[in-house]
Formats: sequence, structure tokens, C-alpha cells
Amino acid sequence: MGIALGAVLIAAAFGAELPFYANTFERRPDAAALTALGRVLFSDPALSASGKISCSTCHDPKHDFGPANTEAVQRGGGDGRSAGVRAAPSLKYTQNVPPFTEHYIGDDGDDGVDQGPAGGRMWDGRSQSFHDQARLPLFSPFEMANANAEALLPKVEARYAAQFRKLFGERVFADKALAFKGVLMALEAYQQNPAEFYPYSSKYDAFLRHETSLSAEELRGLAAFNDPEKGNCARCHPSAMQKGAFPQFTDFGFAAIGAPRNPAIPANADGGYYDLGLCGPLRTDLKAKTEYCGLFRTPSLRNVARRPVYLHNGVFNSLSDVVRFYAERDTQPQKWFPRAPDGGTLKFNDLPETYRANLDSQAPFDRHAGDAPALSDADIANIVTFLRTLNDGFKPL
Repeated sequence: MGIALGAVLIAAAFGAELPFYANTFERRPDAAALTALGRVLFSDPALSASGKISCSTCHDPKHDFGPANTEAVQRGGGDGRSAGVRAAPSLKYTQNVPPFTEHYIGDDGDDGVDQGPAGGRMWDGRSQSFHDQARLPLFSPFEMANANAEALLPKVEARYAAQFRKLFGERVFADKALAFKGVLMALEAYQQNPAEFYPYSSKYDAFLRHETSLSAEELRGLAAFNDPEKGNCARCHPSAMQKGAFPQFTDFGFAAIGAPRNPAIPANADGGYYDLGLCGPLRTDLKAKTEYCGLFRTPSLRNVARRPVYLHNGVFNSLSDVVRFYAERDTQPQKWFPRAPDGGTLKFNDLPETYRANLDSQAPFDRHAGDAPALSDADIANIVTFLRTLNDGFKPL
């Protein structure tokens, strides 16, 4: 009896469930071959219900593993035309995202400080690992839309039987759960390939390595980005080296910033529909936690200057607009929110009033209508210039 099979039988006898990473295959898969298989699966639209949608459709390797178009939400589903409800995020630089917890103790030197909810993948943190994140789009009704693993696996076997048997063993497709685990492991291995998903090859990384210098404008942008009285961006997007590691530009936390409602999302045609992030509707385990309503996970800002849309609902197409919104959300709300019937401003029109106490009110969101914004036009331009230094692919002279 093989060691792996013996472990399975022992676990079954005692009613135990083996951890996902326990090797339950006949063969121990080779890491390089597993990564290569994951790369192929990632780009294969035949694995979707429509035959038109692959992982790479919404997470294009040529576009930093984000969408290649400027649509607020991507389309998929059984017909390939069903609209999603959130912007597709980049899959780069997620390798250090911790599992979701309601009480996150950061690793930034503030020992014992409870940051609150943090971690998990997706905008609402509902997936706990790479393989869990890979699972969700395979079955999402507005993504790849497979009904279940039983519907997916015949497509996998028809196209990749030889690779699976060589990697995992001749009997891999005899056990559907084992075969599906192979799919998830391959996708997970691929999404942890450093050269493609976290190369740390930006100008800012070269600057931190002392291989290049930043321009005066880039340095002014970095200073405004870090300044608690100006952008205060580093509060949620730390820019400094952390215990010798390059910064991720996210604290893995959640925030409610009150983004304007995006009429380009078909679901928003229903005036009673609200995407509340942590408390639903896609995530259901925290729906009773009303203090979480309106909170979405803070993404990494790496490659942010190349994104086609911004924020969880893709309401902005310009990085300058995003930075300016942060500066003017409270000082000039009429620029960002629609007009009310009485001539006023429908501020925070994508968050029901009952949840507005959850909104971030720290700088630069600590001002009032008519106040001077925390950032000047020059500050905004400088911050955008600095953020461009986070684009991968810089080659020092």
C-alpha cells in the first residue's frame, strides 16, 4: 500500500479530513509541471459552461492579470453575456494575503493592535486561500458558470487526461474529489509563480534596492502619499520596507470609502440593490454584522496606474480621478455624486443611510463641504506620478 493511500484510509477510519495540502495522490506532483499545467488551465475557455470564458479572460496576463477592457464589470455565465457585479481585480501581489479574520494583528511593529477585519481574497475576503479563490470563478453564475465539479471534470479529462495521470497517478479521475483537487492545485501553483505574479520589478523596487533614484516629482508624490496631513495613503497602503520585505501597498484590511454608485453595472438598475461588501450579498456569513456593511478589501496599489477601472464597482477610469475623489469626497461632493430632486447632492448614493456610520472619516476624509481639500492639484499630480513608479517592468540603466 502506498504511503499516500494509507494516509487516506487511516484518516477515513478515524473520521478525519486530511488538510488540502496533504499529498493524497498516487504520485507527488512535480512543482514545475504543476505550474505549467495550471498556466494552461488558466487560459482554457473550454473549461467554462459557455466555452468562451477562461480565467485569463478577466485576468489577462498581458494586463497585470486584470481585465483587458474598460468595462466596469466583466461578462460571463452560461451564455457568456451575463454581467458581473464587481470590477475584476488584478491577481498580482496577492501571495501574502492572510486568511480572513475579524481581528487582525498586523506585522508592522504595533504589537497587540487589533486592526479589525482583514485578509481573505475577493473584494469581500470570502475566499481563504489560492485554491479557494480559484474555485469560486469556476462555479460563479456570472463567470465560468459550471454547475459543479461533476460538470467541470469531463472537460478536464477530455483535454488533459495524459497530463493529469502523469502528474497525479493513473487513477486520478476515478475519484472526482481527487481530480478536482488536482485542478485547484495546478491553478494555485501557477498563481504563485513569482516571475509572473510578484516579480517586484517596478522602478520603486529598484529605488528601494538603491539601483535608481526617483525624480523630484516622484519624491514629492511619495511624500504627499505618506503624509498623514495630506494623502494619508500609507495608512492603508504602506509604502515602506517591512522587516526586509518589499511593501505590498496594502494593509490587507477593509474600508468603506463611499464610492459613487455606478450606473454602468446592470444590477444597479434595481434601485433596491446595494453591494455592501463584507456583509453581502455575495458573502453571506457576515450579513448580521451591520458594522461591516459597505466595507471592501484594500487592494495592492502595485501596477495601479495601468488598471482600466478603479474601486470595487469600477466607477472611475482615471487614476487622477480616484486620487481627486479621495481629496474632494467631503469638500466638494457635488463633483462626485448626483443631484438630489431638491437641488442638493445625493452624497454616498451607493450606501444606504443606515450604514453610513461605517464610512472612513480619517484624513483625507475628515473635512467638510467648503473646506480646502487635503490635496492640492499639484499634490494630486505628484501622487499619480509616484504611483506610476509601481508599474512592473522597469529596467534600471
